[in-house]
Amino acid sequence: MAAALVAGACDGETQAQAPVATETLIVETASGARHAFRVEVADEPAERTQGLMFRTEMAADAGMLFEYPAPQTITMWMRNTYLPLDMLFIASDGRILNIAKRTVPESLQTIPSAAPAIAVLELNAGTTDRLGIAAGDRVLHAFFGSAP
Repeated sequence: MAAALVAGACDGETQAQAPVATETLIVETASGARHAFRVEVADEPAERTQGLMFRTEMAADAGMLFEYPAPQTITMWMRNTYLPLDMLFIASDGRILNIAKRTVPESLQTIPSAAPAIAVLELNAGTTDRLGIAAGDRVLHAFFGSAP
């Protein structure tokens, strides 16, 4: 994953961590299509900093959900992240604010939310185009008060 700059960058290199337990998350598009993903949840600062760094593969239906304690402008980057990703910046109500598509592995360029967000969902690059996921669509997950 990309480390969240608001959570602080890692000092030095970090080794890849084993995947943690996953939860189900649904993305519901404007057309009513529902797409299920198994996501790891990064809800602590150290987890958000580590993210998907050093991973070399991720299942097509997998992802990582970065949860923050309050809405804020979230800035991500791709340091030590080997997988190209789609990053979905999400508002408190679960609405997708903006999507950064096909991010560049290992880039230090910052990738910001378009408005205050409370979460970021990272998926394999190309997933949003393949499934027709767009800004304005909804993410259903307990964190947003909506069970999948």
